[in-house]
Amino acid sequence: MDARPLRVVCYVNQYFGTLGGEDRAGLGPQAMEGAVGSARAVQQALGEAGTVVATLACGDNYAAEQPERAVAELVRLVAAAGPDLVIAGPAFLAGRYGVACGALCAAVQAELKIPAVTGMHAENPGVELYRRQVHIVSTGGEAARMGDEARRLVALGLTLARGETPGAPAVEGYFPRGVTRNVVTAASAAERATAMLLDKLAGRPFASEVPRPAFPAVPAPRLVKTLEGATIALVTDGGLVPRGNPDGVEPLNATRYGAYSIEGKTGLDAAQYDNPHRGYDTSWVKQDPHRLVPVDVARELEQQGAIGKLHETVYSTVGVATTLAHSARMGREIADKLREAGVDAVILTST
Repeated sequence: MDARPLRVVCYVNQYFGTLGGEDRAGLGPQAMEGAVGSARAVQQALGEAGTVVATLACGDNYAAEQPERAVAELVRLVAAAGPDLVIAGPAFLAGRYGVACGALCAAVQAELKIPAVTGMHAENPGVELYRRQVHIVSTGGEAARMGDEARRLVALGLTLARGETPGAPAVEGYFPRGVTRNVVTAASAAERATAMLLDKLAGRPFASEVPRPAFPAVPAPRLVKTLEGATIALVTDGGLVPRGNPDGVEPLNATRYGAYSIEGKTGLDAAQYDNPHRGYDTSWVKQDPHRLVPVDVARELEQQGAIGKLHETVYSTVGVATTLAHSARMGREIADKLREAGVDAVILTST
């Protein structure tokens, strides 16, 4: 990027564009010359580094109710302004606004190859939808500190517009995007790991280099029947399938699951089963499928009266590298089928 001031386009909703409140939320996309509304804070933060050549505005309802049309119209307006950088928002906790900011930034980057940045609160739904595609600066929940938030958006935006690589999310203040980069450090991996362990044991603060994802806690439901009267199902994410894998369950990053009858079977014949799972050594399961899906022991418990009944369908998928979204969807679908069949409890086996 040369030394000339950057051309910047800002995107705002009807409220931050001073066009009205909820009564004007149906306004379609429009372009206004220069910095208007909250875009003035962006212009102030830019200083001599750039000029807001246009402010684009769109009503929240318009953007939410016809998102594809709204984004397409806004992208055309961005292209007409010829900017070096697009700054959307910040949207704070405004959900419709945040989703629109994320969608526009993603489209501008993909279609126009122009860097874009936005900002919003961690609980804004736009964060989870677009943080992997777009640099989203973490902001507060309200616009009381608009000037400070605008300065942070501008700082990251200038880095992107200059073709520079931003620092780590914790340093630059944007949400992690799931991107891993190699960096050179003075201490070896063993030294860093040992230092973190010692800090943890001593109760000192430390930061992991591989942060763990935060999954919502799911309380285990209580079994309302005794085991002697309960119908029990076997479900696995360890990848057991009949020979030929008739449902095409993927060996990793699965999107499918299979439902396989065990009616009339007291066990599983290894010659009739296979396992495409690529996350562990499946040879032991191929030798004896009961190491993963214990139909044999479950039948014994059924015959002994320790459980009421073994459900006659086994559900199976592959868990390795499967996204949380697909896992949740398949789990819901399987759970619905089990409830419909009158199943009281599930034994879920893994690798």
